Amino acid sequence: MPQAAAPFFHETPVVRLRGVGPRVAERLARVGVETFQDLLFHLPLRYEDRTRVTPLAGIYPGLCTQVEGEVAAAEVRAGRRTSLQVLLSDGGGRLLLRFFHFSNAQRAALAPGVRLRCYGEVRRGPTELEMIHPEYQRLDAGRSPPGEAGLTPIYPTTEGLHQLTWRRLSDQVLEALAENPARLADWLPPDLPQLRGLPGLHAALALLHRPPPDTDRTALEQGRHPAQRRLAFEEILAHQIGLRRLRAQHRRIPAPALKGDGALRRRLLAALPFRLTAAQRRVAAEIARDLEAGVPALRLIQGDVGSGKTVVAALALLQAVEAGRQAALMAPTELLAEQHLHNLRAWFEPLGVDPIWLTGRLRGAERSAALEALREGRARVAVGTHALFQEEVRFQALGLVVVDEQHRFGVHQRLALKEKGRGEGGVPHQLIMTATPIPRSLAMTAYADLDLSVIDELPPGRTPVTTVAVPDGRREEVIARVREACRAGRQAYWVCTLIEESEALQCQAAEDTAALLGEVLAGVRVGLVHGRMAAAEREGVMAAFKAGELGLLVATTVIEVGVDVPNASLMIIENPERLGLAQLHQLRGRVGRGAERSHCLLLYHHPLSRQARQRLAILRASHDGFEIARKDLELRGPGEVLGTRQTGEVQYRVADPLGHQDLLPAARAAADHLLRTAPERAAALEARWMGGRLAYGGV
Repeated sequence: MPQAAAPFFHETPVVRLRGVGPRVAERLARVGVETFQDLLFHLPLRYEDRTRVTPLAGIYPGLCTQVEGEVAAAEVRAGRRTSLQVLLSDGGGRLLLRFFHFSNAQRAALAPGVRLRCYGEVRRGPTELEMIHPEYQRLDAGRSPPGEAGLTPIYPTTEGLHQLTWRRLSDQVLEALAENPARLADWLPPDLPQLRGLPGLHAALALLHRPPPDTDRTALEQGRHPAQRRLAFEEILAHQIGLRRLRAQHRRIPAPALKGDGALRRRLLAALPFRLTAAQRRVAAEIARDLEAGVPALRLIQGDVGSGKTVVAALALLQAVEAGRQAALMAPTELLAEQHLHNLRAWFEPLGVDPIWLTGRLRGAERSAALEALREGRARVAVGTHALFQEEVRFQALGLVVVDEQHRFGVHQRLALKEKGRGEGGVPHQLIMTATPIPRSLAMTAYADLDLSVIDELPPGRTPVTTVAVPDGRREEVIARVREACRAGRQAYWVCTLIEESEALQCQAAEDTAALLGEVLAGVRVGLVHGRMAAAEREGVMAAFKAGELGLLVATTVIEVGVDVPNASLMIIENPERLGLAQLHQLRGRVGRGAERSHCLLLYHHPLSRQARQRLAILRASHDGFEIARKDLELRGPGEVLGTRQTGEVQYRVADPLGHQDLLPAARAAADHLLRTAPERAAALEARWMGGRLAYGGV
């Protein structure tokens, strides 16, 4: 009887490996490792060089290295934290090993005369160089074993799984792969021109799990080793395939064709005190064409601070109303939602369209009336926060959803709002707006299932903002600058940030600052806005500032978006080193909206870290949101810029959308080719890299 073929690695459970029982299998599952294939694609985070031993005379602070020596002394020292301190010597130098967690058996084993080999980071201690909790092994007297054969991989892990366990398990799977390569299929056609000069799948995996000692460690650390590029290409390709599949799936669902007569839109444009820019007109036309089609629009609208995204969104909302449908505009914070409501009411009420307001703070009869108006279809436009997602909210005929700053919402929340509009006419159209410019290469990688519109032109009259970094030791000069601006009839913002993430502490800091500035700025009316104020109170302060009744507005970062006061020409940002570039650029965008020359003072606390200095220098040098976003991406990484670390969207395992952006055009072309000529290979690639993680794309 012929022997059954060995199962493929994606079908072989990890419990087939030596040392994997139910408990270890459960821990592996926590990090997504359930099969041999999962284990192969669970790649090291970094590498350590344990191929050689560094003499103790040659070590220095910050060095991660392997050392050897004899225990010269060992004792338990009491202090703020009791520790076991072991003095290691190799005759040419000394090193202190410090253990805060230790057992009596460990203490006994580290007695004077014992030879040790240790690996860890060298730090500067109170009296001499030291390692805190190094990895170590005892050596037989007179025998020094050779170092590791190659670089030592360090894997992402979870509680209860030691690095030695990961190495033992990956050793077994690499051995199985070498014995039977056919059990892990390479789904990329070998004739793909993009693969020239790159290793095959099996060779790339073997090298990344067990790099030989002569491997270019710098290339590995920077993600540009050919083995990493081979896997990065495959991962970006899988991502593109998945997003294209979702897009095709999305287009098969019907959507209402919003063919309005244009009357409301024409009346709005005629009433506006400004003309749309060419970029606004272009993007508005792209959106109008989307909404008229019978397939669901899914468009990302990018625009720098002050580029005029809101009026473009307003035109889309009116197109839905003209077509007899309802529309919803959703913002991540009450303050931003309030700003949108204020603008839309000013524009829409003369047209006979009264937007309703729905947030979590709306209670009682007012809330019931709003819910009833939506359910019965009397309310044509709804503006709100995450409260629009709540189960009790029902729309009669939702045709369009506009989501502002979409990356601040969780995946399931956006999906919930889309499902609210599912009815006889299909699902509602979706527009996604962001004032956080995303470099085009990253947007094409992360949002390949969306159409992309960019408002890349600022309205006339916007004046460049002069940006200056000032140490907080010169606070008195900065306060004098505020006094001078207010006396000249202009207005200013003072933004408070803190090291602590606590909203309560930030609000307290803003209150204290407002009280202090109110005392020292005699004759200047000072207002205060923060996230813990009641909506009505906050709205009153903002209205007073906009009307010119307040000279200075002290606020937390809640004002970073949606606030438009043309007479405000001075912005003070405290502790700018605590904020990301995108947020600093957003805050700075609150000034420079009028004809008056505007200034932004970054009041930093000394000393600045290297990265903080870089951030502030970039902000001083550029006003281009897209250039700033590109630099932000270099400094912080794509997960931060896109907000995907918080929202559960897809994270890359190998690919770096910035470092590997040169692979993107080839991956897009290969995705089209595979979907057209070998859809089964495309599906297998997507399953390998993405698993079920692309469900969010259905949003």
